[in-house]
Amino acid sequence: MCRLFGLSSSPKRTRATFWLLEAPDSLSDQSHRDPDGTGLGFFAADGTPQVDKEPIAAYQDRAFAEEAREVESATFLAHIRFASTGGLTARNTHPFEQDGRLFAHNGVVGGLDQLEAHLATDRSLVFGDTDSERVFALITREIRANGGDITAGITEAVRWIAGNLPLYALNLILTTPTELWALRYPDTHELYELVRTAGGCHGNRHLDHSGTAGRMRVHSSDLRSADTVVVASERMDENPAWRLMAPGELLHVGPDLRQTRRIILPDAPAHPLGLGDLRPEAAASQQAA
Repeated sequence: MCRLFGLSSSPKRTRATFWLLEAPDSLSDQSHRDPDGTGLGFFAADGTPQVDKEPIAAYQDRAFAEEAREVESATFLAHIRFASTGGLTARNTHPFEQDGRLFAHNGVVGGLDQLEAHLATDRSLVFGDTDSERVFALITREIRANGGDITAGITEAVRWIAGNLPLYALNLILTTPTELWALRYPDTHELYELVRTAGGCHGNRHLDHSGTAGRMRVHSSDLRSADTVVVASERMDENPAWRLMAPGELLHVGPDLRQTRRIILPDAPAHPLGLGDLRPEAAASQQAA
């Protein structure tokens, strides 16, 4: 299953070190459990989006994903991909960038012909083959249509998807240089939020998250002295404050770390998909790692 990780320490820029494939596995495990891509998104001091990503296959060199990357930003977005749609290429690897925003998705959205028809000329925003990038293009179009209101754009886009397209899961994270949005929908996959005060629950610790299923590790000494909000596909440490987001919940973390939460999708998808409805490779990508 794809793994999502988002972090905001806004407005403070903090330094963090990411390992996107840290845990060593046996060669036999690698052949079945290696990801199909890993990616890290962040923003330069002038707000320019930066994306460091690579398609990774079991038969390829794991060095890129295992190599530590230390970067500074007020928001971060990391993704480990297990492919459901689209080949193993850089253009299909998350995060994606559009209009200076970064986006990553976990799940499967069907009916891509219908989605492309709905996008019409905004299909030009898409360069790869994934459902995720097409979902992002619809969000980008709706943000533009709502005068740059990102919350409204996400809401309009995902409501259309939930009402019109076959859908297995639509967990997503979107970031700007100072803000973060996260959606869990429906209840297929988990998505957790952690509001972490400076130093964590013990008051004097750096951040050191290590996900077991996703095999992602994040370390930041700067967060001894900075508050942060984290969103992840799994609880990544022993902190008791991890909160499972509700199905249909959209979380917004503002430039001052203020959080707003609301249910924007109270109902089940109009055309829900089960694992048995998915192509074998898509079904395999949605299993827990």
